[in-house]
Amino acid sequence: MSELNESGEEALAGICSVNMPEHIAIIMDGNNRWAKKRHLPSIAGHTAGAAAVRRTVELAARSGVKVLTLFAFSSENWKRPKLEVDGLMALFTRSLKKELKRLNEHGIQLKVIGDLAGFSAGLQKQIAEVEGSTANNEAMTLVIAANYGGRWDIAEAAKKLAKQVQVGELSPDDITESALSEHIQLADLPAPDLLIRTSGEERISNFLLWQTAYSEFVFQPVLWPDYDQQHFDEAIQTYQNRQRRYGGR
Repeated sequence: MSELNESGEEALAGICSVNMPEHIAIIMDGNNRWAKKRHLPSIAGHTAGAAAVRRTVELAARSGVKVLTLFAFSSENWKRPKLEVDGLMALFTRSLKKELKRLNEHGIQLKVIGDLAGFSAGLQKQIAEVEGSTANNEAMTLVIAANYGGRWDIAEAAKKLAKQVQVGELSPDDITESALSEHIQLADLPAPDLLIRTSGEERISNFLLWQTAYSEFVFQPVLWPDYDQQHFDEAIQTYQNRQRRYGGR
């Protein structure tokens, strides 16, 4: 995350600060297609995608967004070729080490959600260290969803409630939407106001199924490594032009 510059300020000048989404979630799609178009290995696309992450975190922080959640690695991504998965894990580890200082400089707290037990002990330790080091930062919360799946998330919450019923702490009648929400990932944060997906695909691919029940969706055709200030502005402006009804009129 480099220092914010004048071009960043200009890009955000056209956004209305009154109706900014408090929480933005992004499905960062298109790294492989970006690399394929350039006859490059897939890891080159993921590396370019990491630079787009840095740009977008800067823009979100500058615009006053309080929470930015990025879908980095889904529970289905393990099915990809081993070379690509290994490269992603190495890139994740390097990024955690590289960005820690900048996160603290900008007052950004890092949280990682998902089934972290699926990662190596070394990566789990690295995640814990960065989360601990940034825990008191308050400018913005950056959430990385890694080895995450929305169905897994809901099933894990249901399992926790079932265990409470089993030991007599709850009765089946106590299992409500509110009770389940308390055990869902991101329970301590506001639900996403805006969900963005890049690359032109128009589906949410098992991402934050519970949390995005009333989110506004914006699908953009740009491949993630090319995501820049203009695309961010366009997504925010699209959100600001919508009327959120939450099931009402």
